[in-house]
Amino acid sequence: MKTKHRKTLDLIFKRPVSANIKWKDIEALFTALGATLSEREGSRIGVELFDDIKVFHRPHPNLTTDKGAVVNVRDWLKTNGVQP
Repeated sequence: MKTKHRKTLDLIFKRPVSANIKWKDIEALFTALGATLSEREGSRIGVELFDDIKVFHRPHPNLTTDKGAVVNVRDWLKTNGVQP
């Protein structure tokens, strides 16, 4: 995993929850972990990883991910054994 992806992973697991993570960095982390991304309705994106498909909402008009979405991503990664 590249250093940039490792930093994104560290931010996702940071306490208190960070509200300064760019969504494109989270998508890049998913791809680095081997995920397949697919466009869904509206601003939704499907992430196929860990033999599971999760649907996330891309933030707009802001580029940063809200805290609730960061917690959802963190919980999903942690459940599947991904931690910094």
